Amino acid sequence: MSTMALDLTTYRSAALSHAQALGLFEQVLGHEPVSAPGSGLTYALWVKRITPVPARSGLDTMSVRLELAGRVYIPADTEPQDDVDVALTAAVDGLMNAYAGDFELGGSVANVDLLGMHGAPLAADFGYARFDTTYRVATLTVPLIINDAWTEAP
Repeated sequence: MSTMALDLTTYRSAALSHAQALGLFEQVLGHEPVSAPGSGLTYALWVKRITPVPARSGLDTMSVRLELAGRVYIPADTEPQDDVDVALTAAVDGLMNAYAGDFELGGSVANVDLLGMHGAPLAADFGYARFDTTYRVATLTVPLIINDAWTEAP
């Protein structure tokens, strides 16, 4: 039996294209930034975890849960400061709506695990990140299910 294998370039490209299409972000990055991402809204996406999915695996192939971390950044001192969470929440809402609306990422994955059937669901946690300045951030969990990724051999 032929397997799909993991194709991060394709999955990441599909997920990032949704962010770019929203028109909300000054930058959309395919990696976690190691320096301050700048002013305005920035979205970054990277691999967080890869695990097998027993319930979707068979005797000869294994399905996989590829968990991406996405983070939306905005400088915490953006004025007016009362609008920082409004902008951040709107960006997260747009991203989550886009991922729910194309939950197969253009047919490249079995599905985005929206409701957490095989682990943590599509979700966002809010907090802060410090570079040379403080950023208000929302960290998304974007769980992707890939069927028949690996071949099992007896």
